[in-house]
Amino acid sequence: MSVFRSIVFSAVVAGAITGAAITGAQMVGTIPLIQKSEVYERKAGAPTAAVQPAHTHDHGAAASPAHSHEAEWEPAEGLQRNAFTTGANILTAIGFALLLAGIFALRGRAVSWREGLFWGLGGFVVFTAAPGLGLPPELPGMPVADLTLRQTWWIGTACATAAGLGLLAFRKASWAAILGLGLIILPHLIGAPQAPAGHTDVPESLSHSFVVAAVLTSLLFWALLGVLTSIAFQRISRA
Repeated sequence: MSVFRSIVFSAVVAGAITGAAITGAQMVGTIPLIQKSEVYERKAGAPTAAVQPAHTHDHGAAASPAHSHEAEWEPAEGLQRNAFTTGANILTAIGFALLLAGIFALRGRAVSWREGLFWGLGGFVVFTAAPGLGLPPELPGMPVADLTLRQTWWIGTACATAAGLGLLAFRKASWAAILGLGLIILPHLIGAPQAPAGHTDVPESLSHSFVVAAVLTSLLFWALLGVLTSIAFQRISRA
């Protein structure tokens, strides 16, 4: 089987399984917390410029774009909402699995599940842990900074962290270690965009529980995706 087909097929298999599994984890961990926060959001009425709802249905990616509920279509609670969440999770997982499978193909050698786990944990650091230090997951109804500024900082942090980790892992030289650490630290020295001062009815305890649940769910996402992608890639490439 061609390398391209191996990458695509392994990504689809690993992404579909991971996306479905993470949806189950979200239904237990993060979605109930989001629904509780939406109650406070509705009680507070229409969001002001200082308080914008931000939905974070955490499926690996740590970016949580804010959006207004005014004049927007939303899936109905229950089956429809769960179906859209599952679909989004699967598509996200397939996208990241394509990235991992491409890396495995470029490595040009057999990849064990342990190495797949290593790459998965690297993805967690790049796309969740590092950006989350400045922009933790937010619940609906909480004050958030400008969306464009948040996305720009998130993308820059992910890129800098990936480059820094790459230098630390694959370049055995003092300059690479110094440059790698510098790249990892730089976005946090610059600082993430700060939310404007604003009141929110969302309890701090609920927000804290959501951050913990979102991070743990993302860790599970990346660990599972790394392992499954490595296994699927090896088996499909041998077929």
